[in-house]
Amino acid sequence: MTDPTRRDAFKALAVAGLVPAGLPVAASAWAAAPGAVAACHPAAAAPAWARGQEGQRRADLGNGTYRNPILGGDHPDPTVLKDGDTYYMTFSSFYSYPGLIIWKSTDLVNWAPVGPALHKPLGTVWAVDLCKHAGRYFIYIPAAPDGDRWSIYAIHAERIEGPWSDPVDLNIPGCIDPGHVVGEDGERYLFVNGIRKIRLAPDGLSTAGPLEPAYAPWVYPQDWIVEGFSPEGPKLLRRNGWFYITTAVGGTAGPPTGHMVIVARSRSVHGPWEHCPHNPIVRTVDAGEPWWSRGHATMVEGPGGDWWMIYHGYENGYRTLGRQTLLEPIVWTAEGWPKATGGDLSRPLPKPRGGRAGPSGMALSDDFAHDRFGLQWAFHEPSPHEMDRVARPGAGLVLAGSGKTPADSSPLTMVVPDRAFAVEVTIERHDGGEGGLLLFYNHQAFVGLGFTADVAKLWQYAQEMAWARAPLPAGPLRVRLTSQDQIVTFWLSHDGGHTWALHGLRMDVSGMHHNTFGGFLSLKVGLYSAGTGQVRFSDFAYRAL
Repeated sequence: MTDPTRRDAFKALAVAGLVPAGLPVAASAWAAAPGAVAACHPAAAAPAWARGQEGQRRADLGNGTYRNPILGGDHPDPTVLKDGDTYYMTFSSFYSYPGLIIWKSTDLVNWAPVGPALHKPLGTVWAVDLCKHAGRYFIYIPAAPDGDRWSIYAIHAERIEGPWSDPVDLNIPGCIDPGHVVGEDGERYLFVNGIRKIRLAPDGLSTAGPLEPAYAPWVYPQDWIVEGFSPEGPKLLRRNGWFYITTAVGGTAGPPTGHMVIVARSRSVHGPWEHCPHNPIVRTVDAGEPWWSRGHATMVEGPGGDWWMIYHGYENGYRTLGRQTLLEPIVWTAEGWPKATGGDLSRPLPKPRGGRAGPSGMALSDDFAHDRFGLQWAFHEPSPHEMDRVARPGAGLVLAGSGKTPADSSPLTMVVPDRAFAVEVTIERHDGGEGGLLLFYNHQAFVGLGFTADVAKLWQYAQEMAWARAPLPAGPLRVRLTSQDQIVTFWLSHDGGHTWALHGLRMDVSGMHHNTFGGFLSLKVGLYSAGTGQVRFSDFAYRAL
């Protein structure tokens, strides 16, 4: 580094504690910075996943087996639709908009995104239900647009790719976790938390009866260590003359041994319901298991006629990744009950029979030449007009400022699928804009670096550390963030990534998850733009470590 202005800038960073004095700064390859981090923080022993694009872990091991998760990172409350030979799945999207990304698969192991179904903000969106009736696709959505009153909304489409309708309020107050079913009487019903049910009109876009009790769930022993009873997530299946209902009880988070899957059956959608004699059919019984808080299951027939459950769980030691999507085989007993047979979900399991592998995942590096909103990027808790901040005048993405800091702006966020990863992005500030790179849980929990025209800022504990401010020269900045063993390290380059300065402060983010901050979210990569100006982001790069 021979430019005296840049050299002086790095001296200022060292004085502020951002760069250790005398630290070598040459680090042009991806491996340079992550390797240094790994030497200080060796990763714990982990199962060996297959590696896909950008080194992302991949469930399909390529030898007829797979290893969970089938979708890494924050993909909670899965709802699964078998539509001919194709499977579709979507998840809770909470405050991210566009939201409700639909994924597709032909073998239940390899999943690729189709696109977002929900474009109009409804506040936080919890566990939805995806179904098909009379040739039309429906998603039933519990949401609280005003932040207070919950209701169930519906969107619908002729094609799974959309376009999807605007949300229709079904005026079912105080309910979440809908599960759609057609009864033996030919009528349509939604089951909701509680467990209660309500009859729908034939078009599925209004109610046609009262909300009423439907089923009293099985109760676990009182001495089990759980979060709370919380019967929720009813999913219904009709098979061999029986209606089966899978229900989540025990609480979604809290103790690792809380969440579980129970089953009941009835000849009629109106009951009476008979409890499965070996409930719960899925439960984490020991905190030493690889997956915690397993629940919210859908039973689905595989492409070759075998049977499976898809549900979510927290990865042991990595609650920051959110609830990830797991696939477990089941068998049907002679008495007609489902029984889970996956055992230790950290080991490889045989893939479903008869399927054909399709595309898996997606590359997360982004030059911003194409619109990937709702597919990769989403605003956190946006206003109805948040997309007005976005422009693409040439290379990169320009984001107008919102709020004064990340704590009152709406950052762009991206789900992280891997335990360890590195990201880079080039940041240019214009007209007094401030922008930066974050790991973002919510407005009360984030870390990162921010930059004005002439000052570098440090964000920790969702606050700016004023002591860490340091002057910067004008011009574009290349910023790198690595997370390994949930220890975050930052690097900064003024020459497009040819040479790097190591930030002098590392951060432990392992506590940034639901059990600390609530909200059922995950720790995501975030890009923020605040103030009255604008920020250009370009050449975003992702790589799993």
